Amino acid sequence: MSDVLPTDGGAPSTSIELVLPARERDLGGFTVRRTLPAIGRRMVGPFIFFDHLGPLSLPPGAGMDVRPHPHIGLATVTFLFDGEIVHRDSLGSLQTIHPGDVNWMLAGRGIVHSERSDPQSRARGVHAHGIQSWMALPAGDEESAPRFEHHDADALPRVRSAGAILDVIAGTAFGAQSPTAVLSPTLYVHARLEAGAALTVDAEHAERAVYVVEGIITCDGRPLGAGTMAILRPGVAAVVTAVASARLMLIGGAPLDGPRYIDWNFVSSDKERLRRAKLAWRDDDVTQFPKVPGDEQERIPVPAF
Repeated sequence: MSDVLPTDGGAPSTSIELVLPARERDLGGFTVRRTLPAIGRRMVGPFIFFDHLGPLSLPPGAGMDVRPHPHIGLATVTFLFDGEIVHRDSLGSLQTIHPGDVNWMLAGRGIVHSERSDPQSRARGVHAHGIQSWMALPAGDEESAPRFEHHDADALPRVRSAGAILDVIAGTAFGAQSPTAVLSPTLYVHARLEAGAALTVDAEHAERAVYVVEGIITCDGRPLGAGTMAILRPGVAAVVTAVASARLMLIGGAPLDGPRYIDWNFVSSDKERLRRAKLAWRDDDVTQFPKVPGDEQERIPVPAF
């Protein structure tokens, strides 16, 4: 049976506000499935960008090469189910991320980073599967100093309930708090459900969504397959049930203090700030966007204005 099911039609839902299908995007050599931002919904809590990478398999000798590129006004969160990615940034960070770990990079006023496969992975053939997301920052933190933090998988709180394993990646959920240093109330959980298991997503956070990574679930009797995101109604607890074993991501949190705008890799509450950032990257302004130690030779060019 295919995991991909229709996302429209069906009876009205008491807990689902909207269902978003992922759209495929080519990132140059590999494809991702993107759900945020969407025409029907720009953000869920601080989450303004949500990409599902893979499952990706490349032949021996090939690899992932996301060349150095800049960010402002956001925090990136990388979480893998399979494979390894080497992160480098302009702060001098060098960190390989493994399944279950968290790489949290706060761009603030400006950072540059790259993500590549390591030589050992390239030699044996690269496999990668995971989620890459952006969280927009509160207005008072948009120009903060950039920073990077890494948390091993065993440092994250793990909550077990009947037929479910829940890893709290960032923020608070199910009575646990992640060590990830979020700047606004956040919900980010990796959930694995056995066939038949039911999970209640409570209304602790003002905005919430459930993304199906693998498998099939139901919510209010409505089937949801892999590559779909269900936006939940505020203030209403939702019960999701795994038709077969399933992997989910729960995201959300408090809405931010006003609208946020995206232009290329930049997020800001000020459109003029986005324009200045693009100019700085175009002009190779290293005071705004320093080089990445160990990965200085390449860069992704800014798109045409």
